[in-house]
Amino acid sequence: MERLAAILTCYNRKAQTLACLEALFSQVEGVTVYLVDDGSTDGTGEAVEAAYPTVRVIEGTGNLFWNGGMRLGFGMALAGDYDGYLWLNDDTVLYSGAIASLLTTAESLPTPAIITGSTQDPRSRLFTYGGMRQLHPLFPPFKVRPVIPGDRPQRCDLMCGNIVLIPRAIAHHLGNLDPHLTHYAGDWDYGLRAKQAGFPIWVAPGYQGSCAANPRPTPNLAQVEKLSQPKGMMLADVTLHPWQEWKLLMRRHGGWLWPVFWLLPYRRIALQLLWQQLRGN
Repeated sequence: MERLAAILTCYNRKAQTLACLEALFSQVEGVTVYLVDDGSTDGTGEAVEAAYPTVRVIEGTGNLFWNGGMRLGFGMALAGDYDGYLWLNDDTVLYSGAIASLLTTAESLPTPAIITGSTQDPRSRLFTYGGMRQLHPLFPPFKVRPVIPGDRPQRCDLMCGNIVLIPRAIAHHLGNLDPHLTHYAGDWDYGLRAKQAGFPIWVAPGYQGSCAANPRPTPNLAQVEKLSQPKGMMLADVTLHPWQEWKLLMRRHGGWLWPVFWLLPYRRIALQLLWQQLRGN
């Protein structure tokens, strides 16, 4: 892939964004970077422009979140008709040789494929993000287990968007991220759309970077109104997505059992709310 575009979105993580770009530029030349700064107030966009004048900083609306920001940057990159497109989270620091590993993996395969890199926690060194494999066709489509990287490429069904290389043919066939999604699940949806279209997804060998896992707060039913907000409701072991976005995902990927899969994650909240109401009476 001679012409490579990298797409990132950021919000008020100046130090992390700069560290991410430093690691990227230290190992690849000629990459065109599209960075969506979605209303940062800590000077992220200005700092990037000063340190890396070639980066195309795109001003967001302040309400794009991850999927919206990546969609804006990806759309502009797709118009440039590059050989490959690299999704990169701004809180991910690439290891030396990461881009070379992704490109080598892509070139070793007989057909075009999405290549996902794996990240590990910077302290524990445990897996945090990367390729995922669905457990069973009769299970919810997002019931998955991580594919721990080994010494050779491995197939997976979907991927986290931290480090993802998408070749031109697949990017132009699938198009952009879904406009109806706001924050979470746009990357998993894109992977399953690729799978449905017959495009494979491979996990590159080894780890390609470090990224700490998002914290999981203690369940708080008083925050149930967050189910109508872009980030949904974070619990200790699951993210409850906004109702309508989760419905879209389950209708698209859940088969004939999609109504069950749509309502299943909310059963615990509903039962606990009912129990609280009964106890209050």
